[in-house]
Amino acid sequence: MYQNLISQLERLHKHNRQGSIKTKERYYQAMQRFCRYLAEEWRLQKLSNIAPKHIEGYAEYLKKSNKSASTIKTDLAAIRFFHDKMSEPRFKLPDNSELNLSRRKLLGYDRTWSEEEFNMICAYATEDYVCAMCLAYYAGLRIHECCRIDTAMARNAIKSGFLTIKGKNGKQRTAPINDLISVTLRKQLEVTERGEKLLVPNDVPTHVYIKQLQQFIRYYRNKLPERQNKERLTFHGLRHTYSVNKFNEFINSGYTEWQAKKAVSKLLGHERGDVTEIYLSSLKKNGGEQE
Repeated sequence: MYQNLISQLERLHKHNRQGSIKTKERYYQAMQRFCRYLAEEWRLQKLSNIAPKHIEGYAEYLKKSNKSASTIKTDLAAIRFFHDKMSEPRFKLPDNSELNLSRRKLLGYDRTWSEEEFNMICAYATEDYVCAMCLAYYAGLRIHECCRIDTAMARNAIKSGFLTIKGKNGKQRTAPINDLISVTLRKQLEVTERGEKLLVPNDVPTHVYIKQLQQFIRYYRNKLPERQNKERLTFHGLRHTYSVNKFNEFINSGYTEWQAKKAVSKLLGHERGDVTEIYLSSLKKNGGEQE
């Protein structure tokens, strides 16, 4: 029964052209898990017969399995995504508000890097890794956003002082860059053919390059002296650092806390204030979980 559902899923997955490679794989894996649940718990034979009771039951199952709210929402989004691809589904699926899902819990972990830690890791890095880390530390870019930059984008950024980048969910934003970023961009332009990606070599898939960069950070962060919770030093933590530094800049410039958070949210490319709170969690004096 499970293999039968997987065969139906394969046909939907095969003709899907939407989303990035990473998103396609994430959704496909989530739907595979849902297929197993449908086969074992409901003995369902056709994906087109997925009903509200199935998705409601699965949401409860994930909760009892101690999955985070964000993980549950992503898994349910995957189910709805494939459900929309079906030619004649029998039922309309409930949205998250009808399922009474809690919003993502805000964790107060401090993921920021000190300037010394940043400089020490950069000392071990190749020029392209330094460039990527500077883009995250000084401009708040995500790792996949760094990998999208090509030579034309880099030249425009150096000329204008702003980098226009397509971020998460295809949303475009403009990030101001400083002199240090300009220097690293120029160095990369010197060794990159016109029209090519600035950081990712032609013979290396982007997801492989990202994994290699993340592994580099994991390896060298262990060489940092007297640092607790070294596992929290990640590439994404550089974006946390940027958020905190910019927030403090705005506060020192006379912004109210609300205005500073709104300005940081815009720079990050977010619309939800609670997500920005996650990036600023290290500002909490207790350093623990937010209320």
